[in-house]
Amino acid sequence: MSVKNAVNAKSPAVSALLVLTAGCLWGFMGLLVRSTDSLGLGSMETCFLRALVTAAVMLILLLLFDRPALKVRLKDLWCFAGTGIVSMSFFNYCYFKTIMLTSLSVAAVLLYTAPVFVVLLSAPLFGEKLSRRKLLAALAAFLGCAFVSGIVGGAGRLSVSGILFGLGSGIGYALYSIFGRYALERGYGSVTISFYTFVFALVPSSLLADTGSALAALTGDLGQFAFLSLLILMVTLAPYLLYTKGLRGLENGTASILASVEPVVATLLGLLLYSEKLGFWNILGIALVLLSILLINRASRGEKKRA
Repeated sequence: MSVKNAVNAKSPAVSALLVLTAGCLWGFMGLLVRSTDSLGLGSMETCFLRALVTAAVMLILLLLFDRPALKVRLKDLWCFAGTGIVSMSFFNYCYFKTIMLTSLSVAAVLLYTAPVFVVLLSAPLFGEKLSRRKLLAALAAFLGCAFVSGIVGGAGRLSVSGILFGLGSGIGYALYSIFGRYALERGYGSVTISFYTFVFALVPSSLLADTGSALAALTGDLGQFAFLSLLILMVTLAPYLLYTKGLRGLENGTASILASVEPVVATLLGLLLYSEKLGFWNILGIALVLLSILLINRASRGEKKRA
C-alpha cells in the first residue's frame, strides 16, 4: 500500500478525531460567556467580539502566509453568507432568545436537535444514506444531551415561543454543516470557509451589539486583551477550522453527531471548575452521547466496507 493510500485509508478516523476535538473545544464556551458576563457584556456583544477577533487574526495570518486562501468567486459568496449569517448569526440569535424565554437546560436540549436536522437534510441534499443506525445514533445523541443538561426531572420551563426559538437554534446550528459542505464541494479549504464565515457573521452582530462597550471591555488592559483574545480563538477559531476540515472525510450527519460531545465536556468542566453537581441523569446522558459516537463510527466503518 502506497503512502498516499495509507493516508486515505486513515482519513475517516482522522476526520472523526478532528470533529471530536472541535466538539470538545466548543464545550469550553462557558468559560468565555462567564468571562464576558463578568465584564458586563451581553450575548450579542460576546458574538460581536468572537467574530471580530477571529476575523482580524485570520486576516493577518492569511495576508502573511496564505494570500491565495482569501480568493473567492462572487458567485460562491452565498455559501459564506449561509455559514456566517444564516447559520452562525441566526443560531446565536435564536439560542439567546431561547435562554431568555426558557431555562439554560431547555435551551441546550433544543440546540442539540441539530444532529437530527443535519441527518434529515443531508439525505435529500447530498444523497447521504438515512440508515437505521444513523437515526438511532442521532436519537441517542439528542436524548443524551437532554439528560446531560438536566431537563429530565422538570428542570426547565417551557413555552411555545421558547420551543420555536429553540428549534430555530437547532436548525441554524445544523445549517453550518450544510452550507459548509456546499463550500467544500466548490473547492474551498477550511481556512477560507472559516474566515468568510466570521466576516459575514460580523454584519448582523455589529448591528445588534453595543460595539462600543464590547471594544472597551476587550481593550481594557493588556492582560485582559490577551486573555479574552486567546479564549475567543480557542473556542471559536480552532473548533471551526477543525470541524470544517473534518467534514472533508465525513458525512454531514456523522460529523454533527460526533460534535455532540460538546455538552458532555461542558458538564464535566462545570463539575471540575465550578463545583456543579453531577447526578444520575447527567451520567446517563454522557453515556448516551458516547454511545451515539460509537454507533456512528461503526456505521461509517460498515458503509466503507460495503463500498
